[in-house]
Amino acid sequence: MSRDDHDEQDPRRALPPRLDPRAGRPSRSGAGSAAAGTGGPHDGRRLVWTGRVVAALVSLAVLVTSGWGWYLGQVADATVNRTDAIPDSGNDETVDTGEAMNLLLVGSDSRADLTEEQLAELNAGTDSGTNTDTMILVHVPADGSAASFVSFPRDSYVDIPGYGEDKLNAAYAYGRRNAPDGASEEAKNAQGAQLLVQTISGLTGLRIDHYAEVDLLGFFELSTVVGGVEVNLCNAVDDSYYSGAVFPAGVQTISGADALKFVRQRHELPNGDFDRIIRQQVFIGGVLRKMLSEDVLLDLGKQRELVQAASHALTVDQNLNLLQLAQQMQSVTAGSIEFQTVPNVGTDDEDGMSIVRLADEDSLHTFFAQLSAEPEEAAAPETEAADPVAPADITVDVYNGSGIGGLAAEASTALQSAGYGVGTTGNADSSDYSATEIRYAAGDEALAATLQASIPGAALTQSDDATSGTLQLVLGSDFNGVGQPVTAQPVSPTTEADTPRTAADTTCIN
Repeated sequence: MSRDDHDEQDPRRALPPRLDPRAGRPSRSGAGSAAAGTGGPHDGRRLVWTGRVVAALVSLAVLVTSGWGWYLGQVADATVNRTDAIPDSGNDETVDTGEAMNLLLVGSDSRADLTEEQLAELNAGTDSGTNTDTMILVHVPADGSAASFVSFPRDSYVDIPGYGEDKLNAAYAYGRRNAPDGASEEAKNAQGAQLLVQTISGLTGLRIDHYAEVDLLGFFELSTVVGGVEVNLCNAVDDSYYSGAVFPAGVQTISGADALKFVRQRHELPNGDFDRIIRQQVFIGGVLRKMLSEDVLLDLGKQRELVQAASHALTVDQNLNLLQLAQQMQSVTAGSIEFQTVPNVGTDDEDGMSIVRLADEDSLHTFFAQLSAEPEEAAAPETEAADPVAPADITVDVYNGSGIGGLAAEASTALQSAGYGVGTTGNADSSDYSATEIRYAAGDEALAATLQASIPGAALTQSDDATSGTLQLVLGSDFNGVGQPVTAQPVSPTTEADTPRTAADTTCIN
């Protein structure tokens, strides 16, 4: 069924007042004219819609074993909008993930299908383009026992095939340009989806199997069925000037306009857009918990409403079988649904444009390969612990890498007072060490452990330059003295992925 046919058979309804996103919105000049990608009022709506499409897909999984579930699956497949999103080339698997399924979940900022009345009612402004500000890779292993949701910052600076380097959220708009002259909007959108799929595939090394794009009005309708989502804030927030987000600290249930404010806030948060991504993930997790709760599992009417609303709101690729997807995910639980952000090295500036630098290609491919990897078995404990070594039996060479004059001599005196033997004392190869290191030769692990007990927090490093029986102590700027822990190092940008948060996690966030 085409979108036009669908609209004729099921006319759009006005939003109920409780879902009007203008409720409680601060009044200020120009508030409704922000451009796409600049924190305008429509930015967060796409994120809420995205969370709810995920919830709708997962909800099918809990119904699939019954005849009722089969019926709902048929309803969804028959009414969902379709697009030719999966390209014939440029979507290759270079990372082995077995029989896992990868679905690209996208929130589009286009509002071309809304009437003037609906635009006004949603306070959505004018249609400012076709950039995609929400992109989440949903990875489901072959056994369907888990799901990984990996968010891509919209400002990720990436190579877009055929267009060079630019922000990731521009790929869809570039792809639309590939459509021939006179092409329909549906054909242009399909070309946009295909270029975005090619871009994500190149970044991840994965073949993108399926695509799901989110519609606006239908997910507001779905919001009424969900009935609110529980979130937990560590601190009260007041971002009334920008997003309108004003929330107390603690656990609270949000829906409608409040949910929009919650997911689009980035001002007054310590990590800006990265904290906004966490809010998106927390909100999606809350929706999923709700979908897997008895409130939905035992309410057949609510199940039907959810499936109907989701199918109206979704545009998916030609081959996505919603019932088959539900069957693959039927054993998923809230605790086995993980949320992460793609590995990156933080924000940067490129010709006055704020961008997010992703990790290098090898690191990204390793990360995505591990999404399906079996957990490594824990190493078997040693049958016998090494005999403790007395300080008197250890010789330590002390090197000052801190840039603080006289620190090596001071540490040597303290070590001798603690019973250690001291060998060479001098400067390290650099005065820029921030972290204190204990270097040891293979087989001297017990010696190094004894010295680390005297300098808690010092890093242990096996080194080919160390002489058997003699430790090297390289003093960094974090050194506070023998018998004192080193100063904890601040967290720096890393190419490693964040620790995954699960849908069952209800701890507080910023």
